[in-house]
Amino acid sequence: MAVRTRLSVEARREQLIALGEELFAARPFDEVSIDEIAARAKISNGLLYHYFGSKRDFYVEVVRAAVQGLRAVTAIPDSVPEPERSVRSLDAYLAYVEAHAPGYLQLMGSGGGADPEVAGIVDALREEFAARILEGLRRTGLEWAAGDAPPLLRGAVRGWVGMVEHASLDWVAHRDVPRAALAELLQAVLVSTVQAALTADAPARD
Repeated sequence: MAVRTRLSVEARREQLIALGEELFAARPFDEVSIDEIAARAKISNGLLYHYFGSKRDFYVEVVRAAVQGLRAVTAIPDSVPEPERSVRSLDAYLAYVEAHAPGYLQLMGSGGGADPEVAGIVDALREEFAARILEGLRRTGLEWAAGDAPPLLRGAVRGWVGMVEHASLDWVAHRDVPRAALAELLQAVLVSTVQAALTADAPARD
């Protein structure tokens, strides 16, 4: 007779979150039931509620885990100089999108979802990406206090982050251009965007 291994609380949560990523990547939130989640995990509904108070709470944790995964793979060490650091971060972003395409389409295709907490998690990641780029630019010798980039540059970089997101959605939906070509285009747009923003901001600094 097979011996059933008892998982630790953390291991069980990780197992359930991985299952949630699979289920919510395939279908929208409303189409996935607690019964299905519990059945797939081979646990009772009550045990699922023990780990997560509701289906919404479960979904939020699944999103949080996915976002943390994307945050981690794109966090290139500060020791890597610019522009190599931003190039590697963008490559890592696109690789993650490609590997998790169904989930990326489900989540980001809805703009982060209607749930305010989910939208907040996604928006925080966008802000972090923009902050990383601005900090990288500052460390190349551009002179401004951390967190106080010129307004047009700040807005332009945040806009570029949005462009990456939407271009990635189009890319994984159609799969008609190589990943390297998309990465090269997005990196070129970032360089042009930064140059244009700094030029436009220059009169205000003089």
